[in-house]
Amino acid sequence: MEELRIKEVCPTSTLELIKRNYLLLDVREKKEFNQFSFDVPRVLHIPMSALAVRMNEIPKSEKVIVASLKGERSLQVVHLLHDYGFDNLLHMKKGLSKWVQKGYPIKGETTIEEKSCCRGESKCK
Repeated sequence: MEELRIKEVCPTSTLELIKRNYLLLDVREKKEFNQFSFDVPRVLHIPMSALAVRMNEIPKSEKVIVASLKGERSLQVVHLLHDYGFDNLLHMKKGLSKWVQKGYPIKGETTIEEKSCCRGESKCK
């Protein structure tokens, strides 16, 4: 059995590919997703824990970028989906945390390693 060669993309490349109609598959759990998520046109949210029962929602004919918070779960999902015959997959390395760090669009409130803007002033949350 040959070793799977995973194609990886960084958040910057991911942003460009989304503009070219790639689908972004966010595999974080529901609580994480509800707190904050990618703010891009085509996001499919299927938690890793629900993947087995919802895999049929992922279009095999489309190019899909798989993402998680730091890239660990999404890497596992790419391997799993490949075993089920998906071959148009890209893995977003370093995940949503790197996406946020780069200042790319998100929905919701993020708590990921953001630099404090107000240096302890009371108006900060």
